[in-house]
Amino acid sequence: MEPLANKIRPRNLDEYVGQAHLVGPNKPLRQAIENRHLFSFVLWGPPGVGKTTLARIYAKAVNAEYHELSAVSAGKDDIRQIVEKPTMLGQPKILFLDEIHRFNKAQQDFLLPYVESGKLTLIGATTENPSFEIIPALLSRCRVFVLNELKEEEIDKIISQSKVKISKEAKTWLISVANGDARQALTIIDNCLSLYDKLTVENLKNTLQSKFLRYDKKGEEHYNIISAFIKSMRAGQANAAIYYLARMVEAGEDAKFIARRMVVFASEDIGLAQPTALVVANEVFHACETIGYPECAINLAHGVAYLANCKKDRSAYNALRAAQEDVRATGNLPVPLKIRNASTKLMKDLGYGENYEKYDTDDYLPGELKGKKYF
Repeated sequence: MEPLANKIRPRNLDEYVGQAHLVGPNKPLRQAIENRHLFSFVLWGPPGVGKTTLARIYAKAVNAEYHELSAVSAGKDDIRQIVEKPTMLGQPKILFLDEIHRFNKAQQDFLLPYVESGKLTLIGATTENPSFEIIPALLSRCRVFVLNELKEEEIDKIISQSKVKISKEAKTWLISVANGDARQALTIIDNCLSLYDKLTVENLKNTLQSKFLRYDKKGEEHYNIISAFIKSMRAGQANAAIYYLARMVEAGEDAKFIARRMVVFASEDIGLAQPTALVVANEVFHACETIGYPECAINLAHGVAYLANCKKDRSAYNALRAAQEDVRATGNLPVPLKIRNASTKLMKDLGYGENYEKYDTDDYLPGELKGKKYF
């Protein structure tokens, strides 16, 4: 039976729900779709937020020959077959590569010349940071669009579009469990209706405990477990953090995925309270790269225990976010002349670097922000 998520998949932007920052009026992807601009891009965001649907809507708008591959199972031969397949004269050829982060460097290198030459227009989809997972040469030829977790009201709207009979109480519970993932919400509905006649809270809960929704590193419980893992370390609960680590290890989660989250955690949550936490986290990541499973699970456990037990300090993270807000609000404020680089005589004559002292106590912030405290 066709999954509910496929049955109600939007065919155009008018039916599409969410990602208003990309597909709202005058936003970049809507402009590209409406004006039929052809270019390669990467869609980066959590599962179940509309990446595949956007790719299909875009391909249809530019009248392209559209191909979908999953990087988990696809290889060079699959790409070669797509490139060599004849098309109508002048018709572009789009390759949607799901989970592009699963392609290794050699596979991405193989893909690169086809993208460079225009034989293929690439749309990559990933839940991982493209900066870490996509080779620079390929990434430089793609725009990156960041998709957000869906809001509760957006999940509500998508469930309503499915036209299934569901009580208000059951829908509220389902929206909460879906955690911003529309596909998860629709999959739970599908699975529940395969077991029961009605969508009640009790039936939905029983469905979640069934075999249908075990941890899957390609989605479903994936983000619930990684969230519990991070929050356990944040709360200093080493036992819980080790448990959720074990859940991921036993499920075959990518060790580097876990280690990357630990590197981010070391600066975001521990920060200045224990600066060596970043060193430890980086060494764990390096161990995962060089050793791999099964032994690197021990390195992960070592790092998790250390990070969970560290004191926490988010001041550097909070300072960065506050400064970013000011940058967005005030734009390119002029740097005070005193601390500008006086690399030429003209610059010196204009006052660049004048009266600068190494251990000055003057406020170096731009004039409009003087006195602002981020720490």
